[in-house]
Amino acid sequence: MMNYLLATLLGFMLGSPPCGFLVAKVLGMDIRQHGSGNIGATNVFRQLGWKWGVLVLLLDGFKGWLACELALCFLAPGEGMVSPIALTAGLAAVMGHNYTPWLGFRGGKGIATSAGVLLALTPFAFMIALGTFVVSLTLFRMVSLGSVLAALALPIAVVWHDGMGAMLWVSIILCLLAWWKHLPNLKRILGGTEPKIGRRQSPPPSTKGMS
Repeated sequence: MMNYLLATLLGFMLGSPPCGFLVAKVLGMDIRQHGSGNIGATNVFRQLGWKWGVLVLLLDGFKGWLACELALCFLAPGEGMVSPIALTAGLAAVMGHNYTPWLGFRGGKGIATSAGVLLALTPFAFMIALGTFVVSLTLFRMVSLGSVLAALALPIAVVWHDGMGAMLWVSIILCLLAWWKHLPNLKRILGGTEPKIGRRQSPPPSTKGMS
């Protein structure tokens, strides 16, 4: 039980740093006041350019991956990749990102952090979800639609590859979290107003002196 508690604390702590907010803050912007107001990589990409968006994407993904790897190494050595303790740490990392205490428990949508968890614990499901995202983004040019479809594909991939164990329940929770956080996007998709890649939500701020 103590290891589960430690895994929860470890995961939440590692997941909580708001990377998108911090990167934008270093560049002189409060990302919450621009575009969609989200602190994730997509809004950073739209407001500050692809280099900063990719950086935030990698940082957010790394948080989830690191939480799982540290849990596997120090709290569940020898238990294998689908260790319940590592799953606990990964889920806690996503919750830490989505509800970061550093920003009043208002964070991102957890897609990149979830991807890091999947990469650490079930690379097959990660590849299926990533493929679903890429195909959807190519066809429809909406990051939000690609994200929710990738989340939907996740439990299916887990059942296919990992069976009906603990990983399935975590994948279902991650899927539901992703859909919950994307409810405003889903409403905009249905209303035909969701922004597409290549179309800015608002004019970007000057980045002179930011590079």
